Amino acid sequence: MSLTNRQILLASRPVGKATVDNFRLVETLVPAPADLAPGQVLVRHHYLSLDPYMRMRMNDARSYAPPQALGAVMVGGTAGEVVASRHPNHAVGDRVVGGGGWQEYAVVDGPALAMLRKVDTSKVPLSAYLGAVGMPGVTAWVGLSMIVAPKAGETVVVSAASGAVGSAVGQLAKARGCRVVGIAGGPDKCAYVVDRLGFDACIDHRQHRDAASLSAALKQVAPGGVDGNFENVGGLVLDAVMANMNDFGRIALCGMISGYNDEPIPLAQPRLILTARLKLQGFIVSEHMNLWPQALQELAQRVASGQLQYRETIAQGLQAAPAAFLGMLEGRNFGKQLVKLV
Repeated sequence: MSLTNRQILLASRPVGKATVDNFRLVETLVPAPADLAPGQVLVRHHYLSLDPYMRMRMNDARSYAPPQALGAVMVGGTAGEVVASRHPNHAVGDRVVGGGGWQEYAVVDGPALAMLRKVDTSKVPLSAYLGAVGMPGVTAWVGLSMIVAPKAGETVVVSAASGAVGSAVGQLAKARGCRVVGIAGGPDKCAYVVDRLGFDACIDHRQHRDAASLSAALKQVAPGGVDGNFENVGGLVLDAVMANMNDFGRIALCGMISGYNDEPIPLAQPRLILTARLKLQGFIVSEHMNLWPQALQELAQRVASGQLQYRETIAQGLQAAPAAFLGMLEGRNFGKQLVKLV
């Protein structure tokens, strides 16, 4: 009996905010194990990762990665199990993480095989390999270690602090002896950031609708100024942090969530980059593959020992992915947004 593979395609490009109408659910047949070509692996996805970068790739615009093709399966990280294999390095039952996209099954071959990574789920849950011990965790590790490069006693500010990346940044910075201030949306998220993740303070940006108000709130909890900033949001959040940066502060520019719908997000005080001699550097984690083994080793150890806490919001079933994705862009998720497929 043939198996059915459900897939979600990009049906149209968003104009302004993305909507569920930009996606289309289709069904295809899953190849039988005997039909796999030599070197191919068939993976049944258990979890799909939803990440902010996907919104940018929906646009037909110049960026660090090619636009998502129309009529093609949406790109995305996946974690699952090998159910058939004609590759000597992959056996049936292997738990694997890769980039299988928004679908229930994937035939993996060619260059994609190099990205299919076997993982050990005896101490780290499979889902965590898409979050704290996956791309978001490595993103946090690389930006913090290589750009912010904090010293013990310095103050680090993290925006989107309760998210998959921001929560890891703050905990790693605390482990390196820093004072850590988070910026998050809502009292529940701020309480989680302080009480569960161990941040020293957290500011609810929803209580501060302009950069001046947010800057004043930040000054109260970081009276000695800010030495490092891990920036996920941009816009008025970045303006407020820059106004509090100490001389020779470092900013790791990871995301610009405030501009994912093509809104202009100019800097209010770009002269601060010069007058405070700030280092502001954007980075893409996939361009630092040489650092992944070191980062993953520390992240896995910390998750297994309970030193690195994480939270997941899990939508059920592939059909829920578009709405969950749009909700994540509006901050309705808490921690890492996943879709459970089995």
